[in-house]
Order: sequence, then C-alpha cells, then structure tokens
Amino acid sequence: MASQDVLGQTTRLASSSALLQVLFRVITFGLNAFTLRYLSRELIGVVNVRLTLLYSTVVFLAREAFRRACLSGSTKRNWTKTINLLWLTVPLGVFWSVFLGLVWLHLLEVPDPSVVPHYQAGVVAFGLSAVIELLGEPFWVLAQAHLFVRLKVIAESLSMVSKCILTVILVVLYPHWGLYIFSLAQLLYVSVLVMCHIIYFVVFLGSPEATKKSFPIARMKALLPTLVEDETFVNWKEARLTWSFFKQSFLKQILTEGERYVMTFLNVLNFGDQGVYDIVNNLGSLVARFIFLPIEESFYVFFANVLERGKNIKDQKQDDVAMAANVLELLLKLVLLIGLTITVFGYAYSQLALDIYGGSMLSSGTGPDLLRCYSLYVLFLAINGVTECFTFALMCKEEVDRYNFVMLALSFTFLCISYFLTHWHGSIGFILANCFNMGIRIAHSIHYIYDYFKASTYRPLRGLLPSPFLVLVYILSGVITGFSEVFLCCDKGWMGRLIHICMGALCFAATIITMFSTETKLIHFVRSQ
Repeated sequence: MASQDVLGQTTRLASSSALLQVLFRVITFGLNAFTLRYLSRELIGVVNVRLTLLYSTVVFLAREAFRRACLSGSTKRNWTKTINLLWLTVPLGVFWSVFLGLVWLHLLEVPDPSVVPHYQAGVVAFGLSAVIELLGEPFWVLAQAHLFVRLKVIAESLSMVSKCILTVILVVLYPHWGLYIFSLAQLLYVSVLVMCHIIYFVVFLGSPEATKKSFPIARMKALLPTLVEDETFVNWKEARLTWSFFKQSFLKQILTEGERYVMTFLNVLNFGDQGVYDIVNNLGSLVARFIFLPIEESFYVFFANVLERGKNIKDQKQDDVAMAANVLELLLKLVLLIGLTITVFGYAYSQLALDIYGGSMLSSGTGPDLLRCYSLYVLFLAINGVTECFTFALMCKEEVDRYNFVMLALSFTFLCISYFLTHWHGSIGFILANCFNMGIRIAHSIHYIYDYFKASTYRPLRGLLPSPFLVLVYILSGVITGFSEVFLCCDKGWMGRLIHICMGALCFAATIITMFSTETKLIHFVRSQ
C-alpha cells in the first residue's frame, strides 16, 4: 500500500475513532450523571475504580504486547503464524483473570455488603468479561492492520449503546441489585463487541470486496489456530518482539493506571472519595480519550507501515522519511494547540463545569482544583501520546528492552511520589504525580526523535514551538477568563455565569482566529485530510 494511501486511511481511522470516542464519553457522562441520582458514591467508586481496574489490567497485560508486535511492519506477512500468536492472548488472559481475581477477592479490602452488595459476583463477572473480549483479538488485529474503519465504528457503537441501555433499565427497575447491574452490563458489552467482529468477517470473507482487496484470509477456519507443516507454530521474530513489549506493557500499565493501583492497594481514599475522583477524572480526560488516544493508535499504524522498525534514517526510503517527518511535525503542533487550549480555558471553567454536571457534590471541596490540575495534565498527555506513538513504532527489539529499564525505574518512582503526594495534598497528588511521570516519558521520546532525525535535514520537533503571537493570545485569554471567574462565577447567580461563559466564548474565538492566521500549514494539513 502506498504511503499516501496509508496516510489517508489512517487519518480517516483517527477521525472515525475520535467521533466514536465523543459518542462514548457523552453517553458515559450522561450515564454517570443519571446513576448518581439512583446509586451511592461508594457503589460507583467500586465499579469505576476497583472492578474496572481488574478488567483493564487483565486485558492490557494479556493483549497489549501482542497488538504492538503484530501491528508492526507490512500487512504482507504469514498471517497464519500471526493469528496463532494472537490466540495465545486467551490462555494468558485466563491466567491473569484467575490470579488477579483471587487477589481482588482475598487480599484487598472488601466493601461493606450493606452499601455495595454482591462484590464477589462483580469480581467474577469483570474477570470473565476480559477473557471473552480476548476471544475477538485475532479479528481486531486483522481489522486494524487493514484499516477497517467501518467495523470499528459499528462494533464499538453497538456494544456501548447496548451496555448503556441495559444499565439504565436495571438501575431504574432494580437499584437494589447493586453490582449485579454493572456485571450484566459489562458481560453484554464484551459479548456484543466480539460477536460484531465475528459476524463482520463471516460476511466479508469470500465476498467480492475481499477478493478485490486481495485479502490474505479466505475462510473463517483460517482465523482459528492452525498447525503449519514443517514450520514453527508462530513467527519467532514476532514472538520475541511480543516478549519485549510485554515487559514494557506491564510497566506502562502501572504508569497509566498508577493512581488506581495506589487507591486500590494502599487505601489512601475511601470508596466514596474514589467515586468522586473517578467522575472528575473522566470529565478531565474527555479530550484525551476522544482525540489523543485515536490519534496515537491510528498513527502508530501509519508510522509502523511507512518506516521500517530498527533501521536508521539513511537506510529508509527518503520519500517516506520526508512524509513521516512532516506528519510528525504537524501532529505535534495539532495536539500541542489542543492541549494548550484545554489548559488555558480549563482553569477558569472547572468549577462551573462541575457545578452544572454534578451539583455541589462535585463543585465543592477539592473537585474544582482537581479538574484544574487535570487541565494541565491534558497538555502532557497530548504531547506524550504522539511522541511515544512515533518512538514505539520505530524502536528495535534492543531499544525496547533498554527502555524497559527506564520504565521500571519510572514506575517505582511514580508509585512512591503518588503515595506521598496523596498524603500531602489528597487526590490532587495523583494528578501532580502523573504530570511528573508524563514529563519524564516525553523527555525520553523527544531525545529519541532528535537522535533519529539529526542525520537528516528534517526537524519535526519544531512542531512543539507555536507562534509567539498565538502564545500571547493564550496568556491574555487565561488572564481575562481567570478574572472573570473570580468576579462572576459561581456564586453570583445564573446571570453572572452567563456573562462568564460569554467572556470565555469571546476569548476562545480570538484564539481560534489567531490560530488560523498563524498556523496556516497545520490548517492546510487538517483540511486536506
């Protein structure tokens, strides 16, 4: 596939994923606002922190390394061996599910049954849901490698909508069921997700469209584990790369979900406070999840296809190097401007957003300060997503192994800092520790990118330098909206709030106009894709 075609399809995949994430987060926020009026904060805290952590840990440890290894390189490969390798995620998922399930049941604090009923059933259901989702892993990787945008949109939309509908029905009719509600909804979600992928390939394989695309798999039977005569069961190069990524993914999971592990294992917050923290955290991560994550996932595939892993820049096709450098520079500029916008305007509108969304339960206490800190954290997330996306797509096995030692030291440091900052400043300490963690990871990735391109004329890191005039507009907007919040929001009535919103809208419009005037190359890139 030509590099330009890969770029076009990757951009469409990122756009579709971003729109899909918008839908998911809107539904999730609506669902949280709804359930807050029927269920206790403690129950929401157990579901959104304790049980979701179990599910995400099992899934991440079982499949993340396989995904990164099997999506590297060209789609022209021995797919039989790749599919065999991907099926190993299922027994690995069973192991992690049983092991971590026992930890969650017998080593961690068990919630009060009168406040959070049916905890044991919830642990079993969320562990089982992780294993069910892994049954669809070969289908997901095959679809992602061939950029099947429509399948991703349909499968994730149907599964999320089904989960939300069932949750609302059960919350209204049977609120006393407790964790049974979320357990059944989670099992329905993963079942629909896997079935959508299976049904899609049943229809697609053997169709004229598959023949036209020269799709490497002809029958559904080929998607099952298959012994190859006189050959190894898996591609050992992919297997060794998977092992390297597995060691890295274990550490990355600690860094990604570090605050949840600290909350779960060290009991620094009670279940009610965990529920509030999770809601604020979800609100703060809105843009990170629906824009930055799809960009990172999609352009990882782009860079892995356009440039060859482990080769220096002189040994790559120079046309592909030029395209990759240009795309990296513009991606960095794009996420930087999005992150700066969230940081500047998020500071002055955190309290108002929480008050509208959850009332005084969220807008009083540490909630607004927590969301303000998260607005700064979004800027770190924005830059880290793109820089790591490029770095992981280009690292050879030896470089991945070396980076694992860096991640090990960073994981230990992060957990220690999280623990002490939380005792010093409550839940805000988690955000500050995450900022430190992301800053170190960004520094490492920037160093790698600089070394990679230093032998060429390309300087993609210039994407991290916005126009000075645009920076001035950001500063003025931050000052104006900050004063507006102090004098107009949020105890001055709805008229004061409305004026505060209008002030923010004017500053935002001035920022966007300045952006269009000063960052013309970026605007052209976004429009052309």
